[in-house]
Amino acid sequence: METPKSKLSLGVSLVVLGLILILGRSPTNVATENTFANEPVKVEGFNQTSESFTNYPERIVIPGAGIDLPVKKADIVRGYWEVFDDSAGWGGGSGLPGQIGNQVIFAHARQGLFLPLKNVHLGDRVYVLAAEGWFSYIATDIKEVYPSQVEVIKPTDDETLTLYTCSGYQDTKRLIVVAKRVTE
Repeated sequence: METPKSKLSLGVSLVVLGLILILGRSPTNVATENTFANEPVKVEGFNQTSESFTNYPERIVIPGAGIDLPVKKADIVRGYWEVFDDSAGWGGGSGLPGQIGNQVIFAHARQGLFLPLKNVHLGDRVYVLAAEGWFSYIATDIKEVYPSQVEVIKPTDDETLTLYTCSGYQDTKRLIVVAKRVTE
């Protein structure tokens, strides 16, 4: 026969076990291997030379998504582009505003960075400020890819702007917004 004391002990034990299961984090529940910071953009096919770029992106504005960020040049370090905590990055060696090529701008999917990129719609305007002035683009493709699908950042034969950030459950995918230049 159970006593009130044994029922109380069993109840407390079950509550503690439940809290451990709910609040405890096992390594399989923590996104450490597939985050943008731990799995940066593998760079292949870009030629980062020592030449001086004078028209690289300095600011990106997407009014429809509420994005207005400074852009820094991200150098290639050990085969990967640098990622910044306080701004977007322009992939060094990728295309430049006003020129043929794939201009790649990326940032963390965090508030104050590219988290609102998920709110961009086809047809939305994207503006890039460079030394030569403002360049206007229109979103023409939006998709999710896996980090291994690096063809989305490969050089192109036309003027393309590719925006890149993390998405999906535990940041296991990448949100890609492709925009094409428009002249007004």
